[in-house]
Amino acid sequence: MDILKRNLAPLTGEAWTEIEEQAKKTLTGNLSARGVVDFDGPHGWELASINLGRVVFDKTGVIDGVLFGARKVQPLIEVKVPFSLSMDEMDAISRGLRDPDLEPVEIAAQKAAHFEEKAIWNGFRKGGIMGIFESAALKPVTLKKDPGGFPAAVEQAVVAIQKTGIGGPYNMVLGTEPYQRLMQGDEKGFPLVNRIKGILEGEILWSPAIKGGVILSSRGGDYILTLGQDFSIGYASHNADKINLYIMESFTFQVLEPRAAVELKTAK
Repeated sequence: MDILKRNLAPLTGEAWTEIEEQAKKTLTGNLSARGVVDFDGPHGWELASINLGRVVFDKTGVIDGVLFGARKVQPLIEVKVPFSLSMDEMDAISRGLRDPDLEPVEIAAQKAAHFEEKAIWNGFRKGGIMGIFESAALKPVTLKKDPGGFPAAVEQAVVAIQKTGIGGPYNMVLGTEPYQRLMQGDEKGFPLVNRIKGILEGEILWSPAIKGGVILSSRGGDYILTLGQDFSIGYASHNADKINLYIMESFTFQVLEPRAAVELKTAK
């Protein structure tokens, strides 16, 4: 038995497959940061922290003339999102049911993905995580409501990063509203997406966790997402009607180069 206790769940192999596939589809569609930052792991549940390589010595030690200092580490945080499924619905999968009600899986996966996204982009102080936006050292660029102005804003942001000596290619991540405007194009119907990709020489992604957007270098080594355990589904309990499960992961995030990104703020 492991920490997920899946062997205790009254679920058939077919039911587990349906649950996991729905969770995977939802997570994949709601995770943007994993596509633009460095990825370290997964290392398993045992990884509790990452070494920051720093130590601060205290001048007052136990023995006169002997300095001491605690090594600096950054803890991983664990995220757990409970959800419940109908026992009858799960049993029906093994009878050939092709459209089981898996909405609770989808909702839980969205919540788990949004938590990771918000921690990476906006930070999560309680978990010791500084986000990309709050760490950014460069001045934000205004993204006008008219999508025709997007290319100029992208150029301004890219040039700002290049002036620091940080090369590309560059990726852009947008929140829902600016992403939809970009996909619609400008009044003349020009393929804005192609024009902007030409400037970036990288990708354009969507994130449900941000309002404006961000442009960041994809050269590598600037941002690191460290995973202990990647998203996993575990068993909690059950009764005659419901089976209680959860989605869980452990991770932390580091900003190593604050100059590698420029925030795009939407005009008011």
